[in-house]
Amino acid sequence: MSGTHASAAGFGLLGLALAVLAPSVGTAAEQTRVLAALGDSLTAGFGVAPDEAWPARLERRLRQEGYRYRVVNAGVSGDTSAGGLRRVDWVLRTRPEVVIVALGANDGLRGQSLSALRANLGEIVTRLRAAGPRVLLAGMRLPPNYGADYTREFNETFAGVARRTGVAYMPFLLDGVAADPHLNQADGIHPNAAGHRVVAERIWPFVVPLLRR
Repeated sequence: MSGTHASAAGFGLLGLALAVLAPSVGTAAEQTRVLAALGDSLTAGFGVAPDEAWPARLERRLRQEGYRYRVVNAGVSGDTSAGGLRRVDWVLRTRPEVVIVALGANDGLRGQSLSALRANLGEIVTRLRAAGPRVLLAGMRLPPNYGADYTREFNETFAGVARRTGVAYMPFLLDGVAADPHLNQADGIHPNAAGHRVVAERIWPFVVPLLRR
């Protein structure tokens, strides 16, 4: 999200490169199915250990429930919807069956054009679906201090994109986490380890219908 240091963004890019290029540990059967999480620092796990971020927790839940999926954390700290659009082909190199798109928070926090946000999210989803993956779009929300009109339009943007493209939709990635000081780091924006645990739990019901055993 905004305010994230460039070094964190670089770390996220390095992590994504390793996820794409390096083989994972396990049998060939376990590697056949991939779920990718395309997002920003909320997905990358800014401020927490890699195994505490919600994509890693989601992978553990998948294995526990008998789903043989490897989760690629394609989160890059500081990324916007425009940055995510530029990384679509990169994410597709992992050959994902499912992609969770969790972008847009930085667009809103920076007061960027909402028409551009809609266009970018729509293009991301369209390109992903054209390549075959099933897509879950996770919505974002802004606090009211960004102005009533902008905040309302921003919050409604994600549902509109999901309706137009026909993809699965989770109304708010940080449901149950946002504004709770016990679940966020000192900046009040990024979830702590406990917050990422809640995100993984809340996103699970939206992910399951997209999976295959």
